Amino acid sequence: MPEQDRAKITAVIPAHNEVGALPGTIASLRAQTRQPDRILVVSDESTDHTVAIAEAFGVEVMETVDNTARKAGALNQALEIVEPQGFVLVMDADTQIVPDFIERALEELRDPVVGGVGAVFYGDRPTGYLELCQYLEWVRYAEQLERTGKTFVMSGTAALIRWAALKDVESRFGSIYDEATITEDMRLTMTLRECGWQVRSPAECQSTTETMPNVPTLWLQRRRWYLGALQNISEMGWTRVTQRYIVQQFMLALSVVLMSTLVVLTTASYAINGFVWVEPAWLLIGGIFALERVVTVWDQPWRYRIFAALVLPELIYALILQSAYVGAVWQKLNSSQGVWAHLGAPRMTEGGV
Repeated sequence: MPEQDRAKITAVIPAHNEVGALPGTIASLRAQTRQPDRILVVSDESTDHTVAIAEAFGVEVMETVDNTARKAGALNQALEIVEPQGFVLVMDADTQIVPDFIERALEELRDPVVGGVGAVFYGDRPTGYLELCQYLEWVRYAEQLERTGKTFVMSGTAALIRWAALKDVESRFGSIYDEATITEDMRLTMTLRECGWQVRSPAECQSTTETMPNVPTLWLQRRRWYLGALQNISEMGWTRVTQRYIVQQFMLALSVVLMSTLVVLTTASYAINGFVWVEPAWLLIGGIFALERVVTVWDQPWRYRIFAALVLPELIYALILQSAYVGAVWQKLNSSQGVWAHLGAPRMTEGGV
């Protein structure tokens, strides 16, 4: 009998004040065609009824003790009591996975060089401008994953990971999740690869997670993501694995410079001349860009395609994200460790909210 058919699967759900989202997360696990053998909710200093809700749904609950390392610390404490065999499904408490997620991920894990299978994540159906921009961003990311077959980060929304791979990481790096990083999913992806494991994200392994409802929460989320990436590559240095991540940071920085230049020159042209003259060649380039925006969301409703064709709304969204990147660079230059800002109730950490 193949390892996947007999191995034990433990689902670990770190949660901080997730009373509203947790029932849906547990329900999506119970709906799996290959259900986990154990569901463990890890309440990390919750001040609402997260523990009571989890117990009411009949799953196992543990509470962290003296954890100051956010999600990474909570997961490390949980993995200390997980049976050291089989597979671990790490899943955010605000996420739901498709019914065949585990079954499909196990198919990928039949390949002995695959250490983990991450979700291809989508947002809930949008109800406003900002949610729609995030939704389309993630649709395009999913399209890129399917087209290239390359997983940049094994998503923290949901990932089925081989226990042997986790122990390899612990043996080489001292812990499974690095408690110094604020983007533990990216760091685990990098350390798994450093240990020689592959990670994959098949298109069928889909998850749905929350989007940020307003600009301040979106900005804080993305600044944290960007800062975590900068921390990870600076701490791990230049290696065979980190090369692609370093190149990505260079391209992000370049895009910020180019976008800033465009905004400054356009504003200056209007201020001096009272109008903005656009060369025909640039109009052609802009048309190609608009076409790409539409084609990459073609399987979405027609109104989403029209929104993408307008270009300007998503350009404004891009400026928000780029400003968050600049904020992350500033934090990194000032040796800030960053903080975790929870959507519903900001989590207090050593650095504040």
